[in-house]
Amino acid sequence: MTVTLADVAARARVSPATVSRVLNGNYPVAASTRERVLRAVDDLDYVLNGPASSLAAATSDLIGILVNDIADPFFGIMAGAAQTEIGGPGDGSGRAGGEKLAVVCNTGGSPERELTYLTLLQRQRAAAVVLTGGAVEDPVHQAAVSAKLAKLADAGTRVVLCGRPPLPDGEAVVAALAFDNRGGGRRLTEHLLSLGHRRIGYVAGPLERTTTRHRLEGHRDAMRAAGLLGGGTGGAGRPADGYDEERLTVHGPYDRRSGYDATLELLRREPEVTAIVAANDTVALGACAAVRDRGLRIPEDISVAGFDDLPFSVDAVPALTTVRLPLFEAGARAGRLAMGKENPPPGGIATIAAELMVRGSTAPPRA
Repeated sequence: MTVTLADVAARARVSPATVSRVLNGNYPVAASTRERVLRAVDDLDYVLNGPASSLAAATSDLIGILVNDIADPFFGIMAGAAQTEIGGPGDGSGRAGGEKLAVVCNTGGSPERELTYLTLLQRQRAAAVVLTGGAVEDPVHQAAVSAKLAKLADAGTRVVLCGRPPLPDGEAVVAALAFDNRGGGRRLTEHLLSLGHRRIGYVAGPLERTTTRHRLEGHRDAMRAAGLLGGGTGGAGRPADGYDEERLTVHGPYDRRSGYDATLELLRREPEVTAIVAANDTVALGACAAVRDRGLRIPEDISVAGFDDLPFSVDAVPALTTVRLPLFEAGARAGRLAMGKENPPPGGIATIAAELMVRGSTAPPRA
């Protein structure tokens, strides 16, 4: 049932006129009253200018692109590529030639901000919403996101996931473009194992993120297959003496400082580490700095590897071995799907392959 202005007024215990003033911002309202009205709007999921007849389909020229951190090249590249497709020449059907206005919404990694932006885009009757990057692994938040996306889709908004795993109930989503983070993580560790590394430290991302889990699972799959974790097939199927996967894993944010601090911690825990795998290339740069500050050489003393193949990776000294994700291509495809310029993949889900990029930061361990 459609929520009305009167419903919001009743919930906030004010007049409909006061609700209108708060939402339109055209008349001064006491701060406490304004807060009460906005809370009621959120609680009821009220959509501004929301008569049912006007909500049959999204009519706005607005498309929202949600990112965790616009300063992170991982998100910036995808958002920029999507925006290029969204703001480019259209089919002549819109007021400005079919183009749409792409607005980048920076959540700062906050689940609450993600929900807030989805609500705001719903109120603006956005033509499409693109959600980028990994999801938070919290059932309550996932259910809330699914509910928001379902309401957006019911109003005619096209929902596209880019670099994000499909939702359990994906009916509201036009397409989910998921990176093969698990496969990429496995191939990266297999490369280090093929060089002869056995003591491999891992600087992981935040515990609650799907990207973190998938990349770490890939790493541990490779270690297990080599007989270095319990249940492996290599050697006698037993873990290597003294190898402890938890002790050789440190979690932290996807930033340089985290890579630096976590690497120092790994070297403190296990001075015999011969290689470090970082959650992404930015974290890897911090890891490289920590290794050098300990008076060690890369890769002669310790090999370092990253993930994503961000633009600076090839210019690091030595150039960074990493896993390439086609961020620009994925973002551009998400933009086309959001605009309806491209048909969704079969079943609405596409897995985007990850490519191992071997460079100078990894080498066989010293004898």
